[in-house]
Formats: sequence, structure tokens, C-alpha cells
Amino acid sequence: MAMSHSFIPLVFFILQLIQAIAGIDLNWYDAHATFYGGPSGAGTMRGIIPVKYRRVSCVKQGGVRFEINGNPNFLFVLVFNVANAGDVSRVSVKGSKTGWIPMKRNFGQKWNTGVNLVGKALSFQVTTSDGKTLEFYSVSPYNWQFGQTYQSQGNF
Repeated sequence: MAMSHSFIPLVFFILQLIQAIAGIDLNWYDAHATFYGGPSGAGTMRGIIPVKYRRVSCVKQGGVRFEINGNPNFLFVLVFNVANAGDVSRVSVKGSKTGWIPMKRNFGQKWNTGVNLVGKALSFQVTTSDGKTLEFYSVSPYNWQFGQTYQSQGNF
């Protein structure tokens, strides 16, 4: 359901009241309203705005970290502290007596698999968006626990 234009003056009133009580500068909201047309619908900026950007490498301290959650039938891993490109595009996990098992992206940098790997030392293969792949062997010991974070020896 779209917000009716009749609510916009009420929003402005509430924001001005907050500004008066808390002494907060809400000029950012005025710019936002102007961008989308404001209460009168006569905005000055509409349509597609070209944006130029470039990626910069991320510098991180320490190794890639893996936070392991889930249950014996659902391994849920958050991959973070990733240097260079910073964003992960593929993850595989390897138990001490298995081959590489591809993981599925759950959301963000959280990855999952339905394979039971309890009691196995875990290794991870991580690929970043720039196509670089590294393998992190024996990141967690055979007696790893859910809810723990383990750090690899290397980073991108």
C-alpha cells in the first residue's frame, strides 16, 4: 500500500516536533523530500542519476573468520573479515574425511549446507567477487562447537 500524500504534512510536523524537542538537525530530510518531490510533488530531481564509483581493496587484520551456527543437520556459516574485494561469491566446506561440499548463500555473507559435519575438522574454500579463490585448511578442530568463531591463518 502506497503512502498517501495527505500523510506527508503529518510526517513533516512530527519531524519538526522531534527537532524542536531533541535539538536534532533534520535538514537531511528536506533534501530527501526535495529529491522525491516533497509535499507539493514539485521535486527538482527525478529519474535515473548516473553514479561513478570504483572498488577499493579492503585491508583487514588477521585471517578470514568463520562463525559456525546451526544444528547437526544444518550448518550455517558467517564468513567475515575478508580482505581485498571483501565480498564473497562462493563458499565450499570440507570435513576431515569428505570432499569439498558447495554451500548455498542463505543471505548476505551467511552460507549453509544440509550435510552433517559434526565431529570433523572443517576447512573452507572461499571465492571473492574478483574471482580469487583461497583454501583455508583445518580452520576448526574436530571438536568445534556451534556458536563459535574460528579464524584462518591467511587472508586475501
